[in-house]
Amino acid sequence: MSEHILSKYSNRFVSRWLILAVDMMIVSISFVAANMLRHNFNISSISWQSIEKQYFFILYIRLGCFFYFRSYTGIIRHTSIEDAILLFKTVTLSTFIAGTLSLGIRYSSGYDIPYYIPLSILSIDYFICLFLLISSRFLVKAIYETLILEFKSSKNVFIYGAGYSGLITKNVLLNDNVKGYHILGFIDDNAAKVNKTIEGIRVYSREEAVSKFLDKVDDSMEVIVAIKKITPSTKRQISDFFLEKGIVVKTLPPVEKWVNGEFSVNQIHHVKIEDLLERDSIEISNSLISKEVDGKVIMVTGAAGSIGSEIVRQLLNYFPAKIILVDQAESALYDLEFEIKKLIPDNTIVQIAIGNVSDKTRMSRVFRSSRPHLVFHAAAYKHVPMMENNPYEAVKVNIGGTRIIADLSAEYGVLKFVMVSTDKAVNPTNVMGATKRVAEMYTQSMNYVEGINTKFIATRFGNVLGSNGSVIPLFRKQIEQGGPITVTHPEITRYFMTIPEACQLVLEAGTMGEGGEVFVFDMGEPIKITDLAKKMITLSGLREGKDILIEYSGLRPGEKLYEELLNDNENTIATHHPKIMCAKVVTPSFGVMEIVLDELERLLYEGNNRELIGQIKSIVPEYISNNSVYEELDKTKVK
Repeated sequence: MSEHILSKYSNRFVSRWLILAVDMMIVSISFVAANMLRHNFNISSISWQSIEKQYFFILYIRLGCFFYFRSYTGIIRHTSIEDAILLFKTVTLSTFIAGTLSLGIRYSSGYDIPYYIPLSILSIDYFICLFLLISSRFLVKAIYETLILEFKSSKNVFIYGAGYSGLITKNVLLNDNVKGYHILGFIDDNAAKVNKTIEGIRVYSREEAVSKFLDKVDDSMEVIVAIKKITPSTKRQISDFFLEKGIVVKTLPPVEKWVNGEFSVNQIHHVKIEDLLERDSIEISNSLISKEVDGKVIMVTGAAGSIGSEIVRQLLNYFPAKIILVDQAESALYDLEFEIKKLIPDNTIVQIAIGNVSDKTRMSRVFRSSRPHLVFHAAAYKHVPMMENNPYEAVKVNIGGTRIIADLSAEYGVLKFVMVSTDKAVNPTNVMGATKRVAEMYTQSMNYVEGINTKFIATRFGNVLGSNGSVIPLFRKQIEQGGPITVTHPEITRYFMTIPEACQLVLEAGTMGEGGEVFVFDMGEPIKITDLAKKMITLSGLREGKDILIEYSGLRPGEKLYEELLNDNENTIATHHPKIMCAKVVTPSFGVMEIVLDELERLLYEGNNRELIGQIKSIVPEYISNNSVYEELDKTKVK
């Protein structure tokens, strides 16, 4: 309440006329003080009648300069160096005018004229007046800020980065009238800045800041990362350091969202978990991709999904002649079409083809009408527990749909077919992963069929941030609801990659592929899901175990603790791209794959799930079910 009153009436009480009155009072005090200093405080030697006329003489000149420069119109609580410079100009000009007029009076009329002010008194008055005017403003500002902090529940803040961005952040925080911030100091990794001060605020090393302040963590402690150009790896390293200590980490908005080189305190936001999982930007051969895509007709299946839609966005940068967006999700396709309208180049046509990849008649018509040069096949069912309970759909779409698109690609002379696979296809423990592995095997076998000129390529990678079904949106929703966060197992780990990065590598792999390759992406280090949950809780400004609980629900059907990118019989060959490796896979002949898939199709329509999964296990010997009703088939197979 007191804070609201202070904020409401501060402008009214400290009005420009009050400031002008105070300034004139300071002018009076400084002139009297200058005369007393000039006469060594010997009051009897001062001619008060002369001083009275001199006083009004300098007062009117100073008043005229105050009006000219409008130095009294500034908001005192926001006093800055610019205000001090304005006062310097005002006092300097008025003293110069008074000195010039005094000298003119002296030489024209002699020393006895009462309006003549000796230069010695003017000089002393100049410094006293300038000092008091500037000091009074900064004093009022300091008092105001002290009062505001008294009425606010202030947050203890460290600003990480003692550069230009850090200084702007400091000013933004101190000028905020809604939230209270107590800036403990700057933290900087530059040894040359440590133990120095910036505008009165000390710069600490990270170690010193931790030992003095951050080891005593309370709910109001925050670290704001204020580094204008910061790499994802540096941001992750800084954030991880403080998150491990339970300290909330925030960051600045992107530079492009700053207005006139500054930002508002409301734009300072919590570091997102995506920022911590993001890696340094990758280098791709844009010229090679452009050569491959420019002027071509390209089909993207699963175009409305998280991977497919990003592939479409990136392809538009390379001026294809036409992109056919294939998906059965009508609403999602509509949303994507609306989103990319402004991204479509003038000479590019975007065609929407609603249809299921497992519908051969529909897909044949799409191929016949569009005649694509390149196909990016991203359509698939990918939710492990759901596919474990619905193997019919997993086989029909992931295997049958891929077979249809691959066969049509060969029939209509597609130059390259790029299949988006998954790390779950490696040593699969679930129906979804096993169906993707079968799809890999079939498409790879087509590379060795005489008369087929299409180059079939597969790409494997792990979980992507923000994709449909990712744990991150789920955890975020659970945190918003007050918890608990559900994790399947304390030791479960996963690889993560951003959607744009994954799709960039898909395009790059598609460019370099000559047919028969299974490209594996460098996914970095696997991340423990429990650690991910704990970081998300801390990033939300909450405490794990206190505000939000973590509960373990047990592994879901078909789920395994650790994902792999290669099976025991595979190794990799380096490529020209450091993040892309080529897996050496064992691929059956096309004739064998045709026979086993024909049998799989027969079992599919008979509707016997056990026989269906048994057939897949015979095709993929390394497929061992985990936490699934199909584990019995593995026991039977061993016998």
